[in-house]
Amino acid sequence: MPNLNVLSGGAAEGLVKALAADLNARTGLGLGGSFGAVGVMREMLLAGEPCDLLILSQALIDGLVQTGHALADSVRALGAVHAGVAVATGEPHPRVDSPESLREALAKASAIYCPNPQKATAGIHFYKVLTELGLTESHADRLRTYPNGNAAMRALASDRIPGAIASTQVTEIVYTPGVELVGLLPEPFGLSTVYTAAVSAQAQSPLAARALIELMTSAENAELRQRAGFS
Repeated sequence: MPNLNVLSGGAAEGLVKALAADLNARTGLGLGGSFGAVGVMREMLLAGEPCDLLILSQALIDGLVQTGHALADSVRALGAVHAGVAVATGEPHPRVDSPESLREALAKASAIYCPNPQKATAGIHFYKVLTELGLTESHADRLRTYPNGNAAMRALASDRIPGAIASTQVTEIVYTPGVELVGLLPEPFGLSTVYTAAVSAQAQSPLAARALIELMTSAENAELRQRAGFS
């Protein structure tokens, strides 16, 4: 079966895969491509990776439209995704509803899981939070970074280290078995990222790419988007 090639931030993986059967029914195509840190996905596109559909942060999509790598008339926002805090299923939920409680929870953590602090939206932000809380040096040996939030959550679930804690996009938490959402990062450390879809200028299946955008943004799938962590 031929595939629709998607380069997407990991935050949208659950939503996209939940619509794979609907996409196939409409277009006869399966799903291909990659999900990961948005910066890495952008680099893959620019390096020539086959791509029909992009799902990245709004800022990156805007830049790719300006450089002619994405089609302006196809751009559609999927919604905002917040960054949250997670623990392995069954672990106690620490308080994280204030800067002070978040710092206490992170300071006591036996391990801290997060996405790539150079390439992933949530990882870049969370490292800044750790820096502002004064924990980057004292807790450097506890920090466990992964290429993207999905990988970080899977590792948290499989390692099951007592007292471990993690932070990434809520969408990557709710779709990973074995982890639980504790809460959102508290203000002023909250992060809300608008994820946006666009057809790649080099798309081999542009009509199918537009069909998937329509599925993801339709009123009929509003509840699915909400369950996936989009608001």
